[in-house]
Amino acid sequence: MKVKTKKKLFVSEKSKLFDKREIAVILLVLFLVGFGCLMVYSASCYSAEHRYGNQFFFLFKQLFGVALGIFALFFFAFFDYHILKKFKYWVLLASVILLILVFVPGFGVQSYGANRWVNFLGISIQPSELAKFALVLFLASYLSEQHEKIKTFKGLLPPLAVAGLLCLLVIIEPSMSVTMCLALVTFFMLVMGGIKRKHTLIFSSVAVTTVPILILAEPYRLRRLFAFLDPWSSPQGEGFQLIQSLYSLGNGGLFGVGLFNSRQKYLFLPFAESDFIFSIIGEEFGFVGCVLLMAVFFALVFLLFKIGLNAKDRFGCLLACGVAIVIAVQTLLNIAVVTGSIPPTGLPLPFISSGGTSVAVFMAGVGVALSVSRHSR
Repeated sequence: MKVKTKKKLFVSEKSKLFDKREIAVILLVLFLVGFGCLMVYSASCYSAEHRYGNQFFFLFKQLFGVALGIFALFFFAFFDYHILKKFKYWVLLASVILLILVFVPGFGVQSYGANRWVNFLGISIQPSELAKFALVLFLASYLSEQHEKIKTFKGLLPPLAVAGLLCLLVIIEPSMSVTMCLALVTFFMLVMGGIKRKHTLIFSSVAVTTVPILILAEPYRLRRLFAFLDPWSSPQGEGFQLIQSLYSLGNGGLFGVGLFNSRQKYLFLPFAESDFIFSIIGEEFGFVGCVLLMAVFFALVFLLFKIGLNAKDRFGCLLACGVAIVIAVQTLLNIAVVTGSIPPTGLPLPFISSGGTSVAVFMAGVGVALSVSRHSR
């Protein structure tokens, strides 16, 4: 009787659409994107009215991205993630082509001196957001298939070559922040894949050496570095954005000034609805609100790692953990920039910042992790 009871329970567990962990992940993501829409409207209503004559301009774009993201999340949640392995090269090729198209007249869209968007039929796509998860898919597939070769230097060359190509295409846009994100994701996934300690040291040394070279290669990056060290030395120049961000966070105090009551969103803080939306959150909800939001991110990343560690195969483990790594790295980099912990660089806060491509792609990534969980039960 005990055996039959266990069998019935097992069948019942398998027949569930989602278990408790998966439901928790879905609820956390829906909370983040819902809160993101609220904050995008709060941070952008004045600037959208001023620039476009429509205070809901950025909110409508965000809602469109969220709608696509919800579809992508549930589509991939019910999609067998093993099939993705067969398309890893096609996904990678599509990502590379899109990254090249940003420089092609008629397709690429330049904004603030950077070529980071591709326009199709009036819809703007940011290929670098797709590149992060294309890299995760390729690395998860390669590291699961070649887990013995990865311990040799020759076995490391293919993943390093792919990551290097994506980093090269992104850095010439230019976007050093996304380049750093791609490099860190590669590093952590290689460590999870079983890279040797000596190779880890070599990889780290090359990365640490490359960062100063990239900063010196572009004068504006050097100016940003000096502004980071002393933003008040150029309060109307490179240090302006960081100073306004710190004003916003400082004005929030412990509990904030209240929803919709931010002052910095009145054209004082540039990119308040996108890269620096965490500053507006800090101003309106205070230190306590920021801590609670970071706790939500931590819970989501923790659950995604648990999904990965409970996966039934190596590919599923690396895939789900790779999604968690992307979310964790990008969240930490964004908060570090906003708080003045690292030099200013543009990188959206996952699920929160304005940007339809970003929110849709991140939700699709979570959907893939849910697929790993569902097929591991």
